[in-house]
Amino acid sequence: QVQMVESGGGLVQAGGSLRLSCTASGLPFDGYEFDDYSLAWFRQTPGKEREGVSCINWNGDSTYYTDSVKGRFTISRDNAKNGLYLQMNSLKPEDTAMYYCAVHQFGSCSSSWSAPARAKYWGQGTQVTVSS
Repeated sequence: QVQMVESGGGLVQAGGSLRLSCTASGLPFDGYEFDDYSLAWFRQTPGKEREGVSCINWNGDSTYYTDSVKGRFTISRDNAKNGLYLQMNSLKPEDTAMYYCAVHQFGSCSSSWSAPARAKYWGQGTQVTVSS
């Protein structure tokens, strides 16, 4: 069974930075390796739906972001370490949320990458709180 574990969340002042990490274990699963999959970050605040933040292709050559984080967040991966990362700069109070990593699908991010229903193998989340 594939498990995803996030880390790196915390409390930071507005304008600050955090780097989230996600490590996958239990691979290969059903014959598929970590680098067969595109991966994504999502976030959720109480009372709101989970939203897609960013997606990265299986080899890292293409990345996608929701409009509100473009230019501030950077997604990356290290396939040798089964690792996924999210560098978050210029943080704003509205970035406060529980952040989750997830496996999206085989290969490339689809046009619907930001839909939580398209993701699988979720982590438990790491809390990011940005104070004003």
